[in-house]
Amino acid sequence: MLFSSYQYILLFLPITFAIYFWLNHLKQKMFSKIWLIFANLFYYSFWDLRFLPLILLSTIVNFLIGSLLRNSKIESVKIKSTYSLKKLTFISGIVFNLSLLGYFKYADFFLSNLNALGAHFELMHMALPLAISFFTFQQIAYIVDSYKERTENYSFLNYLLFVTFFPQLFSGPITYHKEIIPQFSSKWNKLINYRNISLGIFIFSIGLFKKVIISDVFAVWANQGFDNSLHLSMLDAWFTSFSYTFQLYFDFSGYTDMAIGAALLFNIKLPINFNSPYKALNIQDFWRRWHITLSRFLRNYIYIPLGGNRKGEAVTYANLLITFLLGGLWHGANWMFIIWGLLHGLALIIHRIWGKLRVSIPDPIAWLITFNFINVTWVFFRARDLDSAMKVLGGMIGLQGVYDNISTEIETWKLSWSGFFLERFLPEIPIGVSENILIFIFVVAAFFIITQKNTTELTISTSVKTRTAASILLFTIAMLSALSGANSVSLYSKF
Repeated sequence: MLFSSYQYILLFLPITFAIYFWLNHLKQKMFSKIWLIFANLFYYSFWDLRFLPLILLSTIVNFLIGSLLRNSKIESVKIKSTYSLKKLTFISGIVFNLSLLGYFKYADFFLSNLNALGAHFELMHMALPLAISFFTFQQIAYIVDSYKERTENYSFLNYLLFVTFFPQLFSGPITYHKEIIPQFSSKWNKLINYRNISLGIFIFSIGLFKKVIISDVFAVWANQGFDNSLHLSMLDAWFTSFSYTFQLYFDFSGYTDMAIGAALLFNIKLPINFNSPYKALNIQDFWRRWHITLSRFLRNYIYIPLGGNRKGEAVTYANLLITFLLGGLWHGANWMFIIWGLLHGLALIIHRIWGKLRVSIPDPIAWLITFNFINVTWVFFRARDLDSAMKVLGGMIGLQGVYDNISTEIETWKLSWSGFFLERFLPEIPIGVSENILIFIFVVAAFFIITQKNTTELTISTSVKTRTAASILLFTIAMLSALSGANSVSLYSKF
């Protein structure tokens, strides 16, 4: 049940909203909270019922460990006069979370690499539990904060609601307990807030439009270039790379907008996750704008505990590499993600060294370098293997010719509204040529869009009437496209 599906928009979301506030209106606040938890678990089970026990086990164990770590008596209990029971409990909590993540997400990756070295282990072929990376990181942060006595005495229902809250469960933002749980306890959040409803629908509509109208169309061309084409000319390769660069951004930022918008309907404010990342003038600026909640987790719970920049330049560079290698691996059990993380870690080191030279670069050139680096590294992020990445990168530098007149066959073409548009308005142009024209138009349009105000800025600068009109227009266009039968997937739900 994707955020962009009619089941979610027309059934699940309004029914959950209506019953939640109806129970609050009846002063049944406990039952309203239980109802919302039930809706969260139903939403998770709708994807795959097999993994419901896993998320419940993870939540229960982490809540108990957090509660134990807050117990003042645990500090004084020593184990063999070396470690306190509190420290051993903390270590056990971290090991528990990493073991779950490692077993389900990385076991086959580890075994296959051992097999490549000559071993003969049988792969387990386990299905990846949905959202395991997101809810595991949230709970690791909770365990660390409990150990450092930064958590409150939360009730189990509030904690379960925090972990499973459906708008942010699958694709983030990665939230902290102190941001979300107090909001569930606020009496003011039990009342219908029409301003939040207006803002929520506006933000949700923008996200829906990004996902269905922009990202899903770019996905057709990205999939063709990466997965279906045996070779790519320079033009095709650049179109392929741009298509994925924009598909990923509008998919993930669109889903984040929909998450923030849906949460606002329930008076819950999720943290901003994107701040026009493709406007960045350097790689450090990019990571302050892209997937902000992941960046802060990596900084607060990996980079700083490793020593950050407090132990000299060599250690700082090592910490950056380790942090981004782990950040790459977090996205998936694949060497392509590790290469992607390595490249970003190296880029941050180069940026740090360049900063010491105090040599400035004009903003347009700085943007061009930064954007193209991001565009190239997304090739590794998307490619299934190194050969696929080299096919695209080789095409981008012209190793397979500059232009190919051979028409490409895209089976999903006619499922998209763009194919519908072409067949009716450009009937005389051969499909290969018309496809290139449309890709060019979309790429130019995407570059234009990323220079404009982002969703957060639009919510501040637009009036209520403008937001209402824009919501109706964007929502209607997106829903008509979604109901037309076009294929749609959420990229980050796989992580």
